[in-house]
Amino acid sequence: MIFGGSRGIGAGIARQLAQDGYAVGLTYVSRPEQANAVAAAIVADGGSAMAIPADSADPSALHAAVDQVVSHYGLLDVAVVNAGVLRLGPLETFAPDDLDLSLTVNVRGVVLAVQAAIARMRDGGRVITIGSIAAIRPIAPGSSIYAMTKAAVAAFVKGAALDLAPRRITINNIQPGPIETDMTEGMTRHLVAAMPLGRMGQPQDIAALASYLASPAASFMTGASLTIDGGFVL
Repeated sequence: MIFGGSRGIGAGIARQLAQDGYAVGLTYVSRPEQANAVAAAIVADGGSAMAIPADSADPSALHAAVDQVVSHYGLLDVAVVNAGVLRLGPLETFAPDDLDLSLTVNVRGVVLAVQAAIARMRDGGRVITIGSIAAIRPIAPGSSIYAMTKAAVAAFVKGAALDLAPRRITINNIQPGPIETDMTEGMTRHLVAAMPLGRMGQPQDIAALASYLASPAASFMTGASLTIDGGFVL
């Protein structure tokens, strides 16, 4: 299950997990045409996928989405929590509404999605959150609130790993650096100049790491935050 799978990193992970043999349920909020296109492409390639509307701020919607996937495919093996928002601005003038939205989606929404997923997950399952290297180093002036929310996710994963260990459910956090998606549109030239590897990351780079974390090979890893950023924070 991919929470936030209609575009960018989430869509890349959905496609990768489908290639790995998983049936995929992916949620979306505002772009049904993109979400349905991702699901349709997976089906066209011989996989199984469904797109489900679910707002990360609404716990009942998240539980309903999980229930829909479980009723169709069976108990969850893997849950990826990717939904997030990026709101930037000077701390002195950062709008309370943007603060509330950032906390609601990037922190509260992550917890709610994990709760919904583990309620219907097999013992020995996998939970993967998508954080950001902003938790390690703020990406630019005006990113203090975004960085705070992503640092909260990294801390949450450490504690959640202890809570889920008795069920052998692992939870790990991927911290991408600059990835070429619509969220970074217009910043590519500036970001590439700061990349030791000389390129922006692609959604498939993150999807490959998610594929590993979902696999039996990663069964002894939990509570980790893994940086994948082309050397951006070196």
